[in-house]
Amino acid sequence: MKHSTTHITRRGRGPARRIGRSLALVLPVVLVLSGTLAVTRVNWSGSPSNSVLTASDASVAEVAVHDRARARAPQDVLRDQLLTELQEKNPGVALTHLQQAVNGRPSLAAHCASIARTLGRAAVRIYGPSRAQSFARPVCDTSFASGVLAAHS
Repeated sequence: MKHSTTHITRRGRGPARRIGRSLALVLPVVLVLSGTLAVTRVNWSGSPSNSVLTASDASVAEVAVHDRARARAPQDVLRDQLLTELQEKNPGVALTHLQQAVNGRPSLAAHCASIARTLGRAAVRIYGPSRAQSFARPVCDTSFASGVLAAHS
């Protein structure tokens, strides 16, 4: 049995070897650059004004905008809940729950006075000025009473 003794030289490997080496060097660079460009095209700010969307992404973006509109600030949610309580029960219950909410979540303290004034104005519309004033308490530096006064004047 005779073995072939052909030696493969560098010159004999052909163009496939050169193309393979070129791709091995160029392909990672192309992949990294295309990935970097793709990341820079993403709207990271959250505002839809500068976003780049394809036609298929437009419906997804529209849903996201509506979801953000539905997500409201905690103080707005609390204000609406307390106004509903004021109408269904009385301003005293709403003021008690406002004080409890501020005690339980100190970040709401900055909005306490404006919520109490809104409750005072609503109480005047529903109960009249003298009856609304009877529910006044020292919640949020008597802002409820100033709301009653502002609505009455």
